[in-house]
Amino acid sequence: MHKARIVVVEDEPAIRRGLTEALRLSGYDVSEAADGLTGLREATSGAVDLVLLDIMLPKKDGFEVLAELRRVCPTRPVILLTARGSESDRVRGLKMGADDYVVKPFSVTELLARVEAVLRRTLKAAEEVQLVRCGRAKIDLRRREIRWSADERADLSETEAALLKYLVSNRERAVSREEMLGRVWGIGTAGLETRAVDMHIARLRAKLKDPAGDDNAEAIVTVRSHGYMAGPGLTYEKGTP
Repeated sequence: MHKARIVVVEDEPAIRRGLTEALRLSGYDVSEAADGLTGLREATSGAVDLVLLDIMLPKKDGFEVLAELRRVCPTRPVILLTARGSESDRVRGLKMGADDYVVKPFSVTELLARVEAVLRRTLKAAEEVQLVRCGRAKIDLRRREIRWSADERADLSETEAALLKYLVSNRERAVSREEMLGRVWGIGTAGLETRAVDMHIARLRAKLKDPAGDDNAEAIVTVRSHGYMAGPGLTYEKGTP
């Protein structure tokens, strides 16, 4: 059985040791780094299933590491660890492509639940090839890739792919933000603001826009005071693209 590999990038020794020990006791293969430069090297090397990334780091801060990681490994799952309480930092991290965040101080139990939720979505998405069509675009959910032509493509984050899959799989109805938090993120509304759903949907809509200028506004429809649903512009099928 595959043992998920997790990279912990945290400069506080006590927190780093505690996280590493807890993850190893839970059956994960763990690498660790105490600064941003080392963390980036670890996070981009080999087969990494998840990165736990502190924001306040020496040499290169977490936002810089995340930006470079998204450039090199655009679909690699990342959970931000931060002592910052301001909404702007959390929003910035999510807009940059983080899959989740945990605000310090946090319990080991909470963090392990977040880790399990992200890895569960990753493994589930890899179970079978599924293809979503949006206009002339073919979207491979396993590879997390949008392709309009041989030269026109875009990458999806793990969460964006999971959101798209869930909306299309439930295309006959509107899906609430709370339901998406529970079924896509794997947590209740007490764990993450519903605004995170809106931000991920906005990024997903932007990525689905055809570079040729074709309007895909109906790909994801907003249902006022409720949530979202797959629009008529999206179709779904199983099988190899």
